[in-house]
Amino acid sequence: MRALHRAVRLPGLRAPHDTLHARVFYPGRLTGAQAERDLGAVEADADAGPFPVVIFLPGVNVGPESYRWLAQALADRGHVFVTFSCVGELRPGEPGVIGLTPGLDASRLGPDGFGHAPTSTTIGPLLDELARLQCEGILAGLLDLEHVVLGGHSAGGCAALQNAALRYFNNLSAAFAYAGHAGALTALGWAEDSLLPLPGEVPLLLLGGERDGVIAASSHRYGSSPADAFALIRRTFHEALPGGRGDAHMFLLAGANHFSFCHPDDPTTGRSFLDHRATAPGDALRNFFVEVISTFLDAYVREDSEVVEQLDQLSGHPLVLQAGRR
Repeated sequence: MRALHRAVRLPGLRAPHDTLHARVFYPGRLTGAQAERDLGAVEADADAGPFPVVIFLPGVNVGPESYRWLAQALADRGHVFVTFSCVGELRPGEPGVIGLTPGLDASRLGPDGFGHAPTSTTIGPLLDELARLQCEGILAGLLDLEHVVLGGHSAGGCAALQNAALRYFNNLSAAFAYAGHAGALTALGWAEDSLLPLPGEVPLLLLGGERDGVIAASSHRYGSSPADAFALIRRTFHEALPGGRGDAHMFLLAGANHFSFCHPDDPTTGRSFLDHRATAPGDALRNFFVEVISTFLDAYVREDSEVVEQLDQLSGHPLVLQAGRR
């Protein structure tokens, strides 16, 4: 498994916040070539291609290194996995509030703007860069750009769910999110307890943890109660998705908190101080995340119908408190 780096311009944004820096993980193969020895330019394992692509949207002020464990695990299973770092305005219109962002356009998150265009400023430019990688360099001809997956954590998970629409990106195959939900911000004009009407046009995997203190502490933003960390995720699954196809899955996990998806977690940034203490072992949780996400991708991206049953069987895993499919 190897990775390469790219700088990607974000059209419409002002410098210096008009560039993201992406890391593209891929299945590699050592050959002893001179470019490999001199520059670390390791060939892709062409025999394992073409590779489905996962674009992963991070949480606010969470560095991409916190998701490398998942990137490596899925690259080992034959996927290309893209993480990125994007510094920008966390609250558009407040220039002093700057940090790491998944890239959300607040003008498209209000009642008048939602559902008409992507809420993400990063997905389209990343897809354009992947198209360039498909034409030249180490990954040329090896990307399966007809099977692109959106994944995300926290605000990035919300963005993945909001943008999982074929009318926005017609090459999407699936989306997954940990600690992502459809809660609608009252500050943007939504009524209390509103949910964004998610497109739900591709298979979805929703994951959450019972010890999520960040969702609980943020519930006032949506006009909801902080009592139940699962409430917004559960409501998203049952109320914000069209449903009916049987390809939307939910797993709510015992002992997992908001940052159980991050390894290592960086306590100097983000809001981990709001989180509850995780009571399940981190290694066990990450192993489950890899198992459930890779099984989901095998079922719906690699289109192996027999694997769907394996996904259903994971509802009996000791870490799973609640599961659903609709």
